[in-house]
Amino acid sequence: MNIKGNKVVLQKSQQETFEFLTELKNFEQLMPESIQKFEVDGDSFIFGLKGMPEIRLVLKDSTEYSNITLGAASSKLDFELVADINAIDESSSEVQLDFNGQFNAMMAMMVKKPLTSFIETLTSNLEKI
Repeated sequence: MNIKGNKVVLQKSQQETFEFLTELKNFEQLMPESIQKFEVDGDSFIFGLKGMPEIRLVLKDSTEYSNITLGAASSKLDFELVADINAIDESSSEVQLDFNGQFNAMMAMMVKKPLTSFIETLTSNLEKI
C-alpha cells in the first residue's frame, strides 16, 4: 500500500528542511492534535494518537539534504515513511511525504483512510513551520 502526500513548499532551504526533519523531536510539531504521547529515544520516537495503538518509528536511512526514511520498529508492521526534499532555490524547498506499507488486504482496507488523514495532517503542519 502506498500513500503519497501532497507536495508542499517550505520557506526553508533544502539543508534547513533536512536538518529539521532529522531532528526527530521536531516531529511532535507535525503530529495531529489528537496526539496523546510523544517520546524521542535516540534515533527513534514513539507516538500515540487517540484511539490508535502506539507506534515507534526509527530513522532507517537518509541521503544528505534530499531524503529521510523512517521505518517501523516492529517487525509485525512493515512500513516506512519517506520524506523527499527538493531545493527550489536557496531559501525554499519542496517536500513530499510517502507512506509505503506491506499489509494484507483486510488490514489495508482498515488503515487506508486513517493513514491518509495522518499523512495529510503531517504535510499540512509541515507547511506551517
